[in-house]
Amino acid sequence: MLKKLFSGLLGGGNAKPATPTKEREPVEYKGFLIVPDPQDVGGQHRVSGWIRKPVEGGETLERRFERSDVVPGEDACVELTITKSQRYIDDIGDEMFEQQH
Repeated sequence: MLKKLFSGLLGGGNAKPATPTKEREPVEYKGFLIVPDPQDVGGQHRVSGWIRKPVEGGETLERRFERSDVVPGEDACVELTITKSQRYIDDIGDEMFEQQH
């Protein structure tokens, strides 16, 4: 009984293996590419994804972001991710790639 309790607390037991998710199509905005990547958190979805910017020489700069916002539907989360990313691009622009986090 204790083994089952500790196994559940520590993530062992009947846990399902993580299934890789297919990357969503990027949304272009002012030369940036927004790639929503909603994270499932107990039936809700956390706003997260990538902001990428192609640069000369074939390279791509990218910034991973994850917000504290969670919403019940995956589609709603994707829309909120795009909206928040656009606002971030408007506020910070290319400086996001210079910041150290």
